[in-house]
Amino acid sequence: MPAAVVIAIVVFVLASFVGFELITKVPPTLHTPLMSGSNAVSGITIVGAIVATGIENNTMAAVFAFVAVAAAMINVVGGYLVTDRMLGMFRRPKREDPK
Repeated sequence: MPAAVVIAIVVFVLASFVGFELITKVPPTLHTPLMSGSNAVSGITIVGAIVATGIENNTMAAVFAFVAVAAAMINVVGGYLVTDRMLGMFRRPKREDPK
């Protein structure tokens, strides 16, 4: 296994661990602003993954790029759904028209 692949795997594992630890320590009041920031980062990830898919140096890179696009899209859609649900808790209930 080339050294660059090993370094990339180590960076990925460390980033996953640090990200998980940071997210679990966020208080619920900061969740919505954090989610909107996360959606922005995932949007950038989607663009990068689409570019990587277009480059397609080999089949394995294309597969990983496709998985990255799919995972980032799931993250963005889920983030928007969660944010909309949380903001819906602050909406006033609709009043019925008196007849």
